[in-house]
Order: sequence, then C-alpha cells, then structure tokens
Amino acid sequence: MKKTSITLAVAATLLSTVGAFAQWVPERPVEFVVASGPGGGTDNFARTIQSVIAQHNLMDQSVVVLNKGAGSGAEAFLYAKANNANPHKLIFGTNNVYLLPHVAKMAYTSEDLVPVAALALDEFLIWVKADAPYADAAEFIAAAKANPGSLPVGGSQSKDTDETLVALIEQKTGAEFKYVPYNGGGEVGVQLAGGHIAANVNNPNENLGQWQAGAIKPLCVFSDQRMAESDPVHGDTGWHDIATCTEAGIDISSYQMPRTVWLPAGVSDEQLAFYVDLMQKVSETPEWQEYVANTSQTGRFLAGEELSAFIDNSETSTVEVFKAEGWTAQ
Repeated sequence: MKKTSITLAVAATLLSTVGAFAQWVPERPVEFVVASGPGGGTDNFARTIQSVIAQHNLMDQSVVVLNKGAGSGAEAFLYAKANNANPHKLIFGTNNVYLLPHVAKMAYTSEDLVPVAALALDEFLIWVKADAPYADAAEFIAAAKANPGSLPVGGSQSKDTDETLVALIEQKTGAEFKYVPYNGGGEVGVQLAGGHIAANVNNPNENLGQWQAGAIKPLCVFSDQRMAESDPVHGDTGWHDIATCTEAGIDISSYQMPRTVWLPAGVSDEQLAFYVDLMQKVSETPEWQEYVANTSQTGRFLAGEELSAFIDNSETSTVEVFKAEGWTAQ
C-alpha cells in the first residue's frame, strides 16, 4: 500500500523548493486526459482547471481536453501507461486510479502513473425522500436493521465509491441494504426523488437540485466536521446544518473522494515540479474557490507527503472493505 510514498516524498521536496526547478516548461499543447465521459464530475473538474489556467495565463501552452472514460476510467490510465515519460499528458481522475486494480484485473497499475496533486474532496451523505419517516440517520439505520435487505439504496456503478460506502455502513452498523447500481450520480438522484429507491449516498452536487426542490432531504455527512457555512438550500437549512454521521452514531468519521491529477510514470523531477506548482496556483484563484463552493466540495490542496499519506490511508481502508465483501481481484 506504500508504493506511492517514495514518489510523493520527492514531490514534497519539489513543492518546497519549486523555484529551483522552474527551468522546464511545456514545449507543446498539453492534453488533459479525463477518466470519465463529458459532463461528469471529473470532466467538470478538468475543464474548470483548463479555464482557470487560460484566464490567469498560468501556462504559455494551450490545453486540449480528451475524454477517456471507458472501463470506469481505466481507459485513461492505460493511455498514461502507453505515454510513459510524456510530460504533456495530464490525467484527471479520483481514487479510481489506485483502487480499480484491486477489484478487476487491469493492464496497468498505479505505479504507471505519478500523482501530482489533489485539489478538492467530494463529501458523501445519506439522502432519503423528503417524506421518509426518518428524522435522522440513526432512525434510518434502525429501520434497515429491523428489515434486513428490504431498503434499496442506489449508487453509481458497482464495486465503486458508492457501493463501497454502502458496504462500509453495513459493516460498521450491522444493517443490511439492497444495493442498486445506476450509470451515474445524476440518475441516482432522479431515482430517489421518484421514490424508486429508499436512499442514496450521493455527493452534494449530485443531489442539490432535488434538495432545492424539496423532493429529498440529507440525514448526515461522512466527515469529521460539519460542512462549510452556506446560504439555506431548502427552507432554512444549509450545508452546515447537516449532522455528521458520527453524531448520528455511525462509526465512520470520514469518507471522501479526492479529485486528483496525475502524470505518466517516467517524467523528470523538473516536469513534476512544474505541474505541482501550476495546480497550487490554480487552487489559489477566486475562480477555483467559486467552483468549489458551487459544487459543495471541500477545497483542499494536497501534494507531496500529505498527498502520499492520504492515498495510503484511502487505499488501505478501502481495500479492507473490498476484502470483507469478497471483491478483490484474484
């Protein structure tokens, strides 16, 4: 699980001394390779960064966005492997970069990519219909335990971030749900609003419209602290008013998905340093802060040893869930 540590320790050193490695700059247009289809969260993440770079003239070369979302993003990571040592290919993903090889046999490993930075974290919540009889998450869990397997909980894809969280909730609480996979968070939100499932664990942005319309309500957020203050979203309730799931008695202090940027393995230290510095500059712009606020993500810039620790902890804890569910690739 510690294979990223050495590479990221190098990145940490580079981050603190980036001025010493300012010699290399891109020599031709840079491809932003997105590990999802157009319009998804990862696509919006990459295109927002593209826009910020252009607005602030942070790089002389232009940026071209290329979507390669097949195989839950594996297409983009295989593309990175095929472009070893090419510093003009930036890969945009989530935790899928390092988790996919654990649940399916892939023609790449996370060692075929070098992590550059994470710029934001997606939060996850338990959502139910607005007229559901649960006042809080504790009542929802109690209902699931009273009727094992009877409550359908929707999520995006199978054996991915959403189903992993649902499995973790089951493991921590003893509840048992019926997991129903859909093609994306948007579809999952529609299914909940329509009453076709009992709950979902969407991130804030995926369920925002349904909450604003009063069709659904949040029960708790899987974070070690409440979300940032905001204007009311529905009625007089805003994001900060949502209880954490630990407050509701669910022993999961944090469950977050990072928005990550990677390079193909084999790039030089100077090339890596250039992009670490570039992404940090992006994260400090008002346009980026606006994007984070509008998507209800947690803005947090991670690179170097801090990113290494996050990835190691995320990978270790998630693979434990995979093993308990029997999902690991043989």
